Amino acid sequence: MSDIDLRHLRSFLAVVRERSITGAGAVLHLTQQAVSTHVRQLERALGVVLLVRTSRGVLLTAAGEELAAGGATVVEDVARLAERVRAAAGAQSGTLRLVCCPAATSLFAVDVADVLEKAVPGLRVRLMGADTPKREHELLVDGHADAAFMWLPLGDVGLHHAVVRRDARVAVLSAGHPLADRPELSLADIAGEPVVRPDVLTSPEAERFWLVDPRPDGTPAPLGPVVPLVADCLLEVGRGRGTWLAPQPLETLMPAPHVRWIPIADAERFDLALVWTDHAPEALITRLIAEVRTITGYEQRADEA
Repeated sequence: MSDIDLRHLRSFLAVVRERSITGAGAVLHLTQQAVSTHVRQLERALGVVLLVRTSRGVLLTAAGEELAAGGATVVEDVARLAERVRAAAGAQSGTLRLVCCPAATSLFAVDVADVLEKAVPGLRVRLMGADTPKREHELLVDGHADAAFMWLPLGDVGLHHAVVRRDARVAVLSAGHPLADRPELSLADIAGEPVVRPDVLTSPEAERFWLVDPRPDGTPAPLGPVVPLVADCLLEVGRGRGTWLAPQPLETLMPAPHVRWIPIADAERFDLALVWTDHAPEALITRLIAEVRTITGYEQRADEA
């Protein structure tokens, strides 16, 4: 038995309702011959006789009665499924508001927006700039944005996240620092260096992670000056007032002549994540995560699945 063709089933059900092949053809805007052909093809697919023609119309066989009883439900279910599919596609149209801290995401945010708009007809991705993680968080919780790119951890701020890139951690030192010419450092090498702290993070947990506090030996991280913005860290470091521990990609995006960016071999890496609220469109977020990971080359670890 081959699969049932929905067109043939609809023609059969119309015949059942009208008790006439001619009447069914009029309702379906088909010729009598086309309706008859559909019914015969349906009978061949099922291997049964569904109806007999008489001078007073058609009569259903037992098999025809059974198909008529269940066939209408099948057609209705398929119609409802089609509506849900179209609704899901329609839900992806409109605007997706994506917050980007330029220092973190300018290397790929534009590409992601372009790819997503091409992949989802009718979608407009609006990129919104924010100077700090705190501002990104405000835009999300206030409902002014759907998703954002932020480095983890965030702390308990009521957001969902998925990692999209992993970045090495570097120590930013003054060009005149005794360690500035080293190709690589360890946390022990900079154990006595006060760490400059930009007042931009979302939680004490996030600040401890950026400071690597406590250090691997249990000692607290030495605290340097607090500055308003990330860019201010470079000014303080350039003047020799401490070091700054930062994600490596910022070197490309924030060049400064008076500092050196040196990888820290034994420091935990930064995870850049897409972050979103409960109200964000789930289908679009899922697609967005996939597209960003393709662009960044990030491969999900088993413990993140």
